[in-house]
Amino acid sequence: MTAMRPLLRRAPYATLCAGFRWQVPDRLNMAAQVCDAWAAREPDRVAIRDLSGDGPREVSYGALRVMAERLALALVARGVGRGDRVGVLRSQGAWCAAAHIAIWKIGAISIPLFKLFRQEALLSRVGDAGAKVVVTDAEGAAMLDALAGVAALVPEAEPLPEGRFETIKTGAEEPAVLIYTSGTTGSPKGTLHAHRLLIGHLPGVELSHDFLGQPGDCLWTPADWAWIGGLFDVLMPGLAIGVPVVAARMARFDIAECLKIIRENSVRNVFFPPTALRMLKAAGARIDGLRSVASGGEPLGAEMLDWGRAAFGLTINEFYGQTECNMVATSCAALFRPVPGSLGRAVPGHEVAVIDAEGQQVGGEGDIAIRRGSASMMLEYWQKPQETAAKFRGDWLVTGDRGVIENGHIRFLGREDDVITSAGYRIGPAEIEDCLLTHPAVATVGVVGKPDALRTEIVKAYVVLRAGVTPSDRLAEELQAHVKERLASYSYPREIAFLDALPMTVTGKVIRKDLRARAAAEAGA
Repeated sequence: MTAMRPLLRRAPYATLCAGFRWQVPDRLNMAAQVCDAWAAREPDRVAIRDLSGDGPREVSYGALRVMAERLALALVARGVGRGDRVGVLRSQGAWCAAAHIAIWKIGAISIPLFKLFRQEALLSRVGDAGAKVVVTDAEGAAMLDALAGVAALVPEAEPLPEGRFETIKTGAEEPAVLIYTSGTTGSPKGTLHAHRLLIGHLPGVELSHDFLGQPGDCLWTPADWAWIGGLFDVLMPGLAIGVPVVAARMARFDIAECLKIIRENSVRNVFFPPTALRMLKAAGARIDGLRSVASGGEPLGAEMLDWGRAAFGLTINEFYGQTECNMVATSCAALFRPVPGSLGRAVPGHEVAVIDAEGQQVGGEGDIAIRRGSASMMLEYWQKPQETAAKFRGDWLVTGDRGVIENGHIRFLGREDDVITSAGYRIGPAEIEDCLLTHPAVATVGVVGKPDALRTEIVKAYVVLRAGVTPSDRLAEELQAHVKERLASYSYPREIAFLDALPMTVTGKVIRKDLRARAAAEAGA
């Protein structure tokens, strides 16, 4: 077993692309990649600087392996086996990392879950996945009390078995992680990924941090590890290539705390979601000592890039991908100058193109798509064969984004779907609409994103009330609380408008395009 090193060596971009081939072995387990190999070779090497407890705590690879092995034994004792699904409902911290590693060790499938989820959001995901166990903490265990048939495993609160647990030899194509992503229709879809997922992320992560893995590198993000951006753009790649990862999740992004984390923990590499960058810019923040800053979610634009050079003394590298196939394009200031408004260039190993409705590459505007063969591409949508088939157009996975490619740079033009991007979160309107429809005052509702300077978009709900119900500010607040309590605090509608009727198709579907135009007009966009 050999500890992983960065996949890419510094060379011109064209050389990297021409010489790159995916090296994916038939037998592969991510637990070995991110923990076992380093624990065997350098057990005292720092894996995680954990700030989630009473004070900073350096967790070595050897200690992380012990945590994961004891947790694996506890899961097996509870009847968890190969192919079973296990939830992970924890914020940033060493136990969160150990939970995923333990699940992969036994050949099971981990499900990242967000602590800001409420009962209905948790129930829909855990129920859809058929998970019987969720690794969590005391707070999470209380949240799970109402979910019948789901057992909470809190490693700090119970004696874990002692002993070694040998990582099961899994196939590279064997399922390993199930990440739920919001869509425009129906319930959130589970995106099923294989053990090759991490290999597929590494080239893009390395380039987005100007060749991550340099001496002294230390990686952190304020983004939660429950999302693919925190889990596979930061935590797991950092562990795999031996870069210490700081665990310091803030309940809300706080600029003073952010600066303190970076300063006191020798952080040199940061993934900042665009909203965090905008907040830093608005506060006039300056951060010294960083070697790289990466960002993804939506294009930053020339003004933000110029600010980044002044605030950090370096160029922010923007990257692109989605839960279904992530880290497929990036900027890399060490190799080429960024183009404002661009998502970057295709990462070596990933073929990104713009295609038409027939799946043919076009020279102008079209659908941004990724050719089959990318190591970070999903296996399928969990138990949704029709939705899986619809995601592909011939040999191409269609992202749902529109764009053009100019001199190799991918320029984003807009989204085909209705997913709302707010403060870095991708929010499906259908789930919010369904939740609001359970309120006795609501007859029908349409939810869209309204342009917002800070968050990119905010969630706005247009509500038609039942006969005899009078609209009021108090009712609007009640509806907001209704969503907060059942879904997630970040997905509630920040604005609610009461209408007499919604724009509808002849088949009775809300025409969200008309509502989006209305919201844009309200915002002056």
